[in-house]
Amino acid sequence: MDDELNVTYVTLDGHVEVHKYRFLYFVIMFTAYILIICSNSTIICLICTHKNLHELMYIFIAALLVNSVLYSTAVYPKLLIDFLSDKQIISYPACLCQMFMYYTFRGAEFPLLAVMSYDRYVSICKPLQYTTIMTKRTVIILVAFAWLFCAAHILLALMLNGFEKLCNLTLKGIFCNNSLIKLQCVRSKVSIFYGVVALLNCSILPSLFILFTYARILIITHRSGREVKRKAAQTCLPHLLVLISISLLTAYDVVIIRVESDLSKTVRLIMTLQVFLYHPLLNPIIYGLKMKEISKHLKRFFCQHS
Repeated sequence: MDDELNVTYVTLDGHVEVHKYRFLYFVIMFTAYILIICSNSTIICLICTHKNLHELMYIFIAALLVNSVLYSTAVYPKLLIDFLSDKQIISYPACLCQMFMYYTFRGAEFPLLAVMSYDRYVSICKPLQYTTIMTKRTVIILVAFAWLFCAAHILLALMLNGFEKLCNLTLKGIFCNNSLIKLQCVRSKVSIFYGVVALLNCSILPSLFILFTYARILIITHRSGREVKRKAAQTCLPHLLVLISISLLTAYDVVIIRVESDLSKTVRLIMTLQVFLYHPLLNPIIYGLKMKEISKHLKRFFCQHS
């Protein structure tokens, strides 16, 4: 196996245009990365520094935003270096490492959102038992489990695929994702089956759990007063919006490996950029605008610094 894996970077007009406009692309992606870091970090700092935001719901939000920063950092630094390089290459082990980090942190969003939905369910549907069920120890265990659960699945998947013989060293993509599978001479049935299991455990089952808990919340709040309905809508709607966003991007990532040849380079590039461009920016926007207490502190923060 060669020590380096040649990665073909696809842009709107092909590799030649990347070379021609690479500094412009660098500025755009660098600006996006700085915005992601700053927007997510601002809300994380607000949650850490204000005592009235030390509730479990906000701790879960902080964990989700930290995950967005880590998820972006798995892609952006290498991408920025490549935009300023004449050759976009990466060693095969480094490619596997990037793929591990990317799918671990992106996949962890589903378990984290599932934990958040459970927290909302207990808070709204079992308020008297909330402090007993949702202790600090429970929160630490749930958040750690969300990360470790996906990391274990992705690590095993890479162990099954990482040692397969490669017949091609040109990857159609701008970073290492599941398109890496297309470089293998033959893909084993075991790795295919395990890929389905990993998708089921890390994405589909947590999504179904989230929908189940919110359905229960909807049923219970339907019989309650207006104030309870308002509280439920205010805290659950942002989570649902984030779930829809990450679900659509995951669906794209799963099907692109099968229909890639049928899509133009332009469409493929636009869809790939969305995977790590707008979603990490969407989280702080949604929680900053939709969560009343966070929004209040953000307005105060910007007023003080203006």
